[in-house]
Amino acid sequence: MKSRALFALSMILVGAPFASAGAQDELRAEINADYKANLATLFDYFHRNPELSRREFNTSERLGAEIRALGFDVTQKVGGTGVVAVMRNGAGPTIMIRADMDGLPVKEASGLSYASLATQEDIDGEVKPVMHACGHDTHMTALVGAARALAARKDQWKGTLVLIGQPAEERISGARAMMEDGLYKRFPKPDYALAFHVSASHPSGKIEVPLVAGSSSDSVDIIVHGVGAHGAAPNKGVDPVLVASQIVVSLQSIVSRSIEPLQPGVITVGAIHGGSKHNIIGDKVHMQLTVRSNDPDVRLQLLDGIDRVAEGVAVSMGVPKNLMPEVIRSPSETTPPTVNDAATVEIFKKTFTEHFGADKLIDMKPEGMGAEDFAYFVTPESGVKGLYFVVGGTPEKDLKTAPSHHSPFFKVEPEPAIKSATEAMVVGAMRLFNGE
Repeated sequence: MKSRALFALSMILVGAPFASAGAQDELRAEINADYKANLATLFDYFHRNPELSRREFNTSERLGAEIRALGFDVTQKVGGTGVVAVMRNGAGPTIMIRADMDGLPVKEASGLSYASLATQEDIDGEVKPVMHACGHDTHMTALVGAARALAARKDQWKGTLVLIGQPAEERISGARAMMEDGLYKRFPKPDYALAFHVSASHPSGKIEVPLVAGSSSDSVDIIVHGVGAHGAAPNKGVDPVLVASQIVVSLQSIVSRSIEPLQPGVITVGAIHGGSKHNIIGDKVHMQLTVRSNDPDVRLQLLDGIDRVAEGVAVSMGVPKNLMPEVIRSPSETTPPTVNDAATVEIFKKTFTEHFGADKLIDMKPEGMGAEDFAYFVTPESGVKGLYFVVGGTPEKDLKTAPSHHSPFFKVEPEPAIKSATEAMVVGAMRLFNGE
């Protein structure tokens, strides 16, 4: 008995958050009970009542109230509608856990009994349907679950816990807005920042801890100018639709011929608008692009290449010099890649393996180049170590047919995702609080 007690003590001293099977079972039972009593209802509320980016008024109030009830000092309206909650618990590291809050302008067609019927006026003044088509309802619910479990264990950790409800992740601008509003000056600056994303492409409850957690993303607008004319006399004008079409095709040569073949990169033209009638050549076309990469140098190559291609095509097609295309990089919808701290990745992989077992962790090939403005919380300049992991939300049998994120048919299996994410955040935070 004495040797077993010494072993348990040694595990605590080296930072194992739940060294005994009994402690693991206790945490799991507590989260199960909390899900049935509170979290399932909270998820239902968030899913039925989504709000658009920068307009998360009721969402932030509800999230703040849930956390305030646990004894946190809560500040609202940080960076717009952001929520910051702080619990000080003696000398120790500062750990921040973040959840994003906003929904998407998508009309839900998931068939779920608790599907969203919400509509809301967007920041552009247009009323749109709203849906949690990217799992932010899951993220907020698990944040509350983790907050409750960590608050109940204040005698088992020392330090400062900061919880973030972040607005406008879908517009990749909310994290930067919170930073610009003094997040790391008005509130304790974290040593570590943690977050997760629920994935419809991963098996329910499984966890992945990648090194590159998100690509860079830049929204770019191109205004293509032309000279209007009758559709029956195209030689009398310069057709901006034709110029824009050629730009769309030529943009793909940037990825295929300008960057290294083994470097990922994407330039997608998501929208193109121009003209007014069958037989009229208009004088302007508006194009909207998203640009993705995993490397800062490649990111610059792609963005500079867009400038070069737009002007080069216009010149080759006879656009007058005073009507060259305008290439406008969004000052707000932009984020660098989200790259996890390598040492913290190894700590979490080891911690999760010890706690959950090796079969809980998976490694999956990326299916795309999704972006995450969590990167602004963990820039190299900040010195904050970031860890952003993935939790599965689709039953194994449904993985091949699971709708993608941002689809009107998107859905996740909330219970295993929320429970796994809650437990993972608690276990990970406890490891960092009690020593790596």
